[in-house]
Amino acid sequence: MKRLIFCLTLLLITCNCFAHVGSPGVTFEGNAGRYKVIVSITPPDVIPGTAQVSVFLEESTKGITVSAKPVYWAAGTDGTPKADIALPAENQPGRFDVKIWFMNIGASSIDITINGPKGTGTVLVPVMAISTAKKTMPAGLGWGLLAMAAFLVILMVTIIGSSVGDSQLEPGARLTKSIRRRKVIGGASALVILLLILWGGRAWWNAAANKYNEFLYRPLQATTTVDAETGTLRFTIDTNELNNMGRVKRMNITRKMSYLIPDHGKLMHLFLIKANDLEVFAHLHPRRIDSVTFEAKMPNLPPGKYWVYADITRLSGFAETIVDTVDIKNHIFHNVGLNNSSAASDADDTFYITNPVNNNAPTLSGAATCGLPGVATKLADGSTAIWMQRPGVQLKANELTQLNFEILDPNGRPAQLEPYMGMLAHAVILKDDGSVYIHLHPAGSYSMGSQKALLDRIAFHEPLDKYLPQPKEFADSIDRFVARLNAMPEADRNKLLMAGIPAMSTADMNGMQHQISFPYTFPQPGKYRIWVQAKRNGQIINSAFDADVK
Repeated sequence: MKRLIFCLTLLLITCNCFAHVGSPGVTFEGNAGRYKVIVSITPPDVIPGTAQVSVFLEESTKGITVSAKPVYWAAGTDGTPKADIALPAENQPGRFDVKIWFMNIGASSIDITINGPKGTGTVLVPVMAISTAKKTMPAGLGWGLLAMAAFLVILMVTIIGSSVGDSQLEPGARLTKSIRRRKVIGGASALVILLLILWGGRAWWNAAANKYNEFLYRPLQATTTVDAETGTLRFTIDTNELNNMGRVKRMNITRKMSYLIPDHGKLMHLFLIKANDLEVFAHLHPRRIDSVTFEAKMPNLPPGKYWVYADITRLSGFAETIVDTVDIKNHIFHNVGLNNSSAASDADDTFYITNPVNNNAPTLSGAATCGLPGVATKLADGSTAIWMQRPGVQLKANELTQLNFEILDPNGRPAQLEPYMGMLAHAVILKDDGSVYIHLHPAGSYSMGSQKALLDRIAFHEPLDKYLPQPKEFADSIDRFVARLNAMPEADRNKLLMAGIPAMSTADMNGMQHQISFPYTFPQPGKYRIWVQAKRNGQIINSAFDADVK
């Protein structure tokens, strides 16, 4: 019973997963006390490093101060530095900016505090603080520093040689052979000592670089296969490299596969997207066979090469996306897949076929047409989706954008949406070359699982080894709980999932809003496709929209 309660708590806390590829920014939209805020965070790509934090207030900022500080999951509040004050932006009213140092890797967060006329409000926004890059020195700077070092060595050798040579002479005295010899020996000795110092510095530098490499984030690898006889997709995570990172203790704790926790009631969200043209999209939820193997029934998808993006979350709140590819052959299916509802391994599995990303005319039978800003798009159940972006208004990279959508029923009235895995809606954004991927929700791209994990860790004033359960027992209890959850009636399951979402009560179950908003910052210019998933009349409704970001 204790394990069940523990698992239930975990389920309630993991209602939103931070998962990305090429999109490191974190967005949060919600409340800090009585203040309505939007937070945009650009984390550093090297640790130690600074995160750029922007806080947007939807009200007068008179008498308001905003501060922020980092909080680490591994340490809790122990050693948390003093908060830094965010400064108002000169050219944008309501915006406050501050840079925050991250000194440790792993699941972390930024604690944002707002003081003003409405009192004090605080919110904890999770951030995955990991080193993903190695900085290189500009060639010009490197050569300049080398020339300066050579000059300083020559200067030091000359000074030391003179100090034991010429400086020993009386004024007007002539340089003798013994003085000259001492000058040469002194200069040579100085050169040897300086070279040893430089060699020691180089050795120290290399040791520091090697230590940094040990903590450099390494994405997990996986192998995806499809069984031609059964139509079963198998996703196997390769942990060999992870196991070889034995000295990276903190990352091993963070990434241990036995510590997976459910997100929206699923241990894995796996997306299949047809490579390059993006005309096929599938959202699957494989079940865990063992700690590294997951299986799902395949939809009856058109043949071709598919990009695979699999999202997982751990007890520490650390969330990541595992990327792979899979080739689907013409002969691989024998009347199995989502066309036969009994073959689907999960009731929340779905797929959607549209026109290619660079061609407005659908090329596959039964395909829908992607929407554009301001243009109504018909959905499978007769309802309509509209992207409420004004036509002609340019989307720009590295700017916080509100992606607003509206769902209307077949009569043109606001649609009555139902919870889909405990959320108002889900969205996936993908760049046409596959280099940018993110799975996000109306509350933003932050991880509510990470948020609750950090809050629980902060409240647990004990060492980490006392906080972590036994891996095997934990994994078994989670599997049992997920199985029990999947056996629940959908209404009960959604009620349970929604219980951990702020500002959403059970009363919303029968009348959820028809307008959906996703805060997001496009990290690069280019062509993107946005898939929006919601639920109406017990049916998952998919829509897709194309965006051109400058």
